[in-house]
Amino acid sequence: MFGADWCGDCRRSKALLDGLGVDYDYVDTVAVEDAADRAKAISGRMNIPVIVFPDGTHLVEPSDPELREKLATV
Repeated sequence: MFGADWCGDCRRSKALLDGLGVDYDYVDTVAVEDAADRAKAISGRMNIPVIVFPDGTHLVEPSDPELREKLATV
């Protein structure tokens, strides 16, 4: 997951993943020098969070229901 502490959608998605006990790596787009560029390369957008799944797919700024649905399929 690419995100930033100032991002409300990032905090919400992290809380959902944590609440469900999902293991994930968090890459802070502010603290890690090339992280924002990497997130943009994946999504083609500047929006965060960018959540990348083991199957190679990703979601950008997902709602909680969208993220739950995706987690059920991976």
